[in-house]
Amino acid sequence: MNRIIHTSYITIMVIIVVVVTFYLSYTGYSYYQTPLEERFYHPHYSWFKSSGIYGQGLGIFGTFFILFGVSIYIARKRYNFMVKQLRLKYLLEFHIFLCVLGPILILFHTAFKFGGIVSIAFWSMVAVVLSGVVGRYIYIQIPRTIEGRELSLNEVKSLKTDLATVLSEKFKLDNETIQIVVSITNEDSSKKSKFTIASLRKELQKSNIPKSECIAILKMVKKEKSLSGKIARLQTMQKLLKYWHVLHMPFALIMLVIVVIHIIVTLTLGYKWLF
Repeated sequence: MNRIIHTSYITIMVIIVVVVTFYLSYTGYSYYQTPLEERFYHPHYSWFKSSGIYGQGLGIFGTFFILFGVSIYIARKRYNFMVKQLRLKYLLEFHIFLCVLGPILILFHTAFKFGGIVSIAFWSMVAVVLSGVVGRYIYIQIPRTIEGRELSLNEVKSLKTDLATVLSEKFKLDNETIQIVVSITNEDSSKKSKFTIASLRKELQKSNIPKSECIAILKMVKKEKSLSGKIARLQTMQKLLKYWHVLHMPFALIMLVIVVIHIIVTLTLGYKWLF
């Protein structure tokens, strides 16, 4: 998936979430604005209530989206399901999409009425969504292979280029300029460099280096600087990801258990949808 297709992929999912949220808000605005004690008298009460065809349908589809998004991601990540067809990076984004869209549908399924054990499931769901956003941030900080496998510290370090040698042999830069580059790309975050990309650009311009070579050098330096930053943060992010799983999974399990109980109770009481 090239950059344009990937951007389109993300954009389409974001648009779907926004459009669905807007549509549900617009369609049921008058009902959701009605006080709880007066909703029974609303002309579309039988449609928008949680057990109505519309309201219950939202709950069914929302639950399906969450379960499908979680199941297919776990199947791919832990059991290598369709490993050649499903790249983990893109599947994670699809998983996040479904696990954001699903809770939105469930939110409207509840008609913004929370109480009892269902409220625990709802707030657990909110915690899962919010922690998922945090987890996504941590995830992208850890360098990975094109298939999505997490790289070890040694593997990441092996990706670095010997800039000093390249700049000296290929671009014939002087030692002073090379030292500026080394200072900028230093992976030790505790040693703050007084030099920046901007100061390096000025130094290159003073050296009368051709514009095309300046662009190539700056591109290399930015890439190395980014990689050095990831190396400096790698171990911290790996620890945070482990702690994140400890927080994310319990909320997901609580939500899942309560949803299953909710479905069983609903069916036991005789509530049905279209069948």
